[in-house]
Amino acid sequence: MVRRQDRGRSPVLGARRLALELTKRREAAGLSREEVTRRLEWAGSTLFRIETGRTKPQPRSVRELLDLYNVTGAEKEGLLQLARDARKAGWWHSFRDVLPDPYQVFIGLEEGAVAVRTFEPLMVPGLLQTPDYARAMIRGGPQELDPDEIERRVEVRTARQELLNRPDRPRLWAVLDEAVLHRQVGGAAVMKHQLAHLIEMAEQGRTTIQVVPFAAGAHAGTTGPFVMLDFAEPTDPTVVYLESLPDGVYLEGASDIARFMIAFDRLLAAALHPDQSVTLIQRIADATG
Repeated sequence: MVRRQDRGRSPVLGARRLALELTKRREAAGLSREEVTRRLEWAGSTLFRIETGRTKPQPRSVRELLDLYNVTGAEKEGLLQLARDARKAGWWHSFRDVLPDPYQVFIGLEEGAVAVRTFEPLMVPGLLQTPDYARAMIRGGPQELDPDEIERRVEVRTARQELLNRPDRPRLWAVLDEAVLHRQVGGAAVMKHQLAHLIEMAEQGRTTIQVVPFAAGAHAGTTGPFVMLDFAEPTDPTVVYLESLPDGVYLEGASDIARFMIAFDRLLAAALHPDQSVTLIQRIADATG
């Protein structure tokens, strides 16, 4: 069993929040990155990497920045504590041997989300996969992995799902293309169990599963899967994650987020009602195997 942080104390979310806050303080002080770099005698890329979240700064570096920006008192101490928290290892750190850095970032953000909205055209979302389904997906995926690596990745996927058992668990809204339900990943027995698991999860509070039926024709998700992560604090803007090879892509710009919000709304409009979706899943499960 992995040890979880409180949702709001995800180190990845903390690092992202710190980067945003430091950027705001620099801009409020009327300083450019070049000016800060010159005054602190830092390497040219250091501040850029801090403000874009590419590195987690040492608390002493954060203190130098805050002193330069004339940030004092409780505000300064709060940001220094945020810097200390951001450097803590998340539970996923023990799986870093099989996880690329971008995916570790995704897990850390997911850990701190209050809502997860996801669309999948081809496979069951990771948070809803059974171990056998996940194993078959990873084994048949684009990378050639040895059995130990496959099992480690299955462990990660199972560990991610523990966040749905927390008292402060995020709201999960999953929209699936009907093709997901017909693709027999791992064989009939594995798929039948997976479909039963979807029905069980759909009956939980704070989880909604909807299916876009084949009859809907072309829809707003034909360009591929995406995940939207929402956070409690207004200072933590929504993130869109697009899984791709070799690394995932993160979108945080307001215009990008707005486009995916519209796409998700259109997918909901094309999808069956949650109750009708469960009925369809059950019908396909009964016909499987």
